[in-house]
Amino acid sequence: MEQKFLKINPADSVVVCLQAAKAGDVVSVDGKEVVLLQDTPAGHKVLISDKAEGEDIIKYGYPIGHARKALKAGEWVNENNLKTNLSGKLEYTYSPVNEKLTIPVENRTFMAYERKNGEVGIRNEVWIVPTVGCVNGIAEKLAEKLREETKCEGVDAIYTWHHNFGCSQLSEDHESTRKVLRDICLHPNAGAVLVLSLGCENNQPKDFMEMLGDYDQDRVKLLVTQEVDGDEVEAGMEILRDLYAKAKQDKRTEVPVSKLRVGLKCGGSDGFSGITANPLVGEFSDWLVAQGGTSILTEVPEMFGAETILMNRCETPQLFDETVKLINDFKEYFLSHGEPVGENPSPGNKAGGISTLEDKALGCTQKCGRAPVSGVLGYGDRLKVNGLNLLSAPGNDLVAATALASAGCHLVLFTTGRGTPFGSFVPTMKIATNPSLAQRKANWIDFNAGQLIEGKDMLTLRNEFIDKILAVASGEQAKNEENGYREISIFKNGVTL
Repeated sequence: MEQKFLKINPADSVVVCLQAAKAGDVVSVDGKEVVLLQDTPAGHKVLISDKAEGEDIIKYGYPIGHARKALKAGEWVNENNLKTNLSGKLEYTYSPVNEKLTIPVENRTFMAYERKNGEVGIRNEVWIVPTVGCVNGIAEKLAEKLREETKCEGVDAIYTWHHNFGCSQLSEDHESTRKVLRDICLHPNAGAVLVLSLGCENNQPKDFMEMLGDYDQDRVKLLVTQEVDGDEVEAGMEILRDLYAKAKQDKRTEVPVSKLRVGLKCGGSDGFSGITANPLVGEFSDWLVAQGGTSILTEVPEMFGAETILMNRCETPQLFDETVKLINDFKEYFLSHGEPVGENPSPGNKAGGISTLEDKALGCTQKCGRAPVSGVLGYGDRLKVNGLNLLSAPGNDLVAATALASAGCHLVLFTTGRGTPFGSFVPTMKIATNPSLAQRKANWIDFNAGQLIEGKDMLTLRNEFIDKILAVASGEQAKNEENGYREISIFKNGVTL
């Protein structure tokens, strides 16, 4: 018989509807029968035991909020009768959980471009990186002309990463912009980079180039347009032709999967996210870490309510302290703007079955599996250690995906129950939480995790998922690349002059 309801954890006080249910339908759970009191959409929750006003409601084995009023078994639980327990900053106690992964090393490989500094890239692209938004138009014209001249023969793509910053910013915002642009220039998915400057901006070109450190000066070049007598576009094309000629000589070689770095992100989540796509990505993340590779989890506001799970997986007390700071600093960011900490789920989230931030977070954090936390990164920081890392960035899809790529991720795994077409400056694979989305938006979706609710077992699907990811890492285009949907977005907090 087809399963219609799912109780995720033995301690849960709700079940999730795997398909739309009607008032009068019966849930058989824990040796009793519960009659639904309302029509309930797929992905949404039904209470299986009475709850008093103020009593916690449990999902994934943890509280996802409390009842706003007394509720009866069989009621549809949603944002109208469930309220978050979240408030401000908290103090935390380190209670380490030392779960060891027992995943065999498989000695898998993929095809990548080996760079001069020992890193590898999964793409060999030519990039134009403006130091300031004032030269975006020139950058776009240069990219268009180079594509016309070369037809991208011998390279994977030619792009410019335009943005609105690089000037009229102060302190932390200015440094964040500089860090992200630095990270893009140094990213191994680029075979060659033209840094395009105006000349008078706050992000001064000479200082910015020094910020790159020990970079490959044959592959990263600077043009200051105010210093060009005459046509700056032709001056840029001369540099780009030379960079392109060098990049097109690069060839893929076989490298161990331990070199792979993957970002973990979700957006447009629904009630299936924590049942299908996020656990699948978590299984992949654990597999990759066991192979010596690296995954990064971000979206700090979407950790609220599940943060202690991550804190207690930290390998050391120092990492625990850094994770506490990661969480509380972001809570302070909310509070400093007069915004409540727990008002996160979007209209799309709520329509899909997510009622509180805890509900969202407990599903969201499953993307990082069960591996120990090996590193904690600030916004704009570059990776230092392999294994599972946590990264400071907001939940906004474009900002967070850009931050993951900037940290050094070769690609981003993006789970979604509602669907989205966008891509960051690295391949951004979309993993559907449900079969309907995968079918309706096949032009957006790279992989259907909804097969789990159709009866496919997790191990079989995980192995198919691994094969798909390694194929994309080896050159197969993600859907966002096929569509040409690629952009960056930089986090901004303070004053614009």
